[in-house]
Amino acid sequence: MAFEASFEFSADMNTGASFALFPDTKTGASLDLFATFKFHVEIGSITEAAFTECQGLDMKHEPFEYQEGGQNSFVYKFPNRTKYSNITLKRGFILSNEIFEWYKEMETALRQGTPFSQGCFRSVSIRLYSSQKQGSTMQWNLDRAFPVKWAGPTFNSGEAAVAVETLEFAHHGISLV
Repeated sequence: MAFEASFEFSADMNTGASFALFPDTKTGASLDLFATFKFHVEIGSITEAAFTECQGLDMKHEPFEYQEGGQNSFVYKFPNRTKYSNITLKRGFILSNEIFEWYKEMETALRQGTPFSQGCFRSVSIRLYSSQKQGSTMQWNLDRAFPVKWAGPTFNSGEAAVAVETLEFAHHGISLV
């Protein structure tokens, strides 16, 4: 059975861009696709809607391979631990320094050899909003996130680009709400 679909993209200055998928199904139901430009990130009590890019929402299992003696026709493969990629956030540089202070708090705890405070590990929520249905969202919650890299803007007097701040953090798991 073949599956056919057509895509429609429209842009409106008042409502933003919208995407729709019109599958050739028995019900003829329309599926709304989420545009990737309408998202917010919450880091603990910090709500930042100013991020321009979010990368790294993925997880995978590295299979454990077992080669049984006498069994030369195949190798057994078993599921192993789940590995989560680091999340990278980018935004135009602004005067708020809450994200930089989060990184410095973790750095200070490491340098002094003190136990991490509860503030070092934070819950992070990445919420993607629909451009079609008001209030409709997909949300990824990241468990016990902590910063591993902060990068300030690159300066170049020969270009008129926006100063970009980058934050990379690790976490202990993803759940989809």
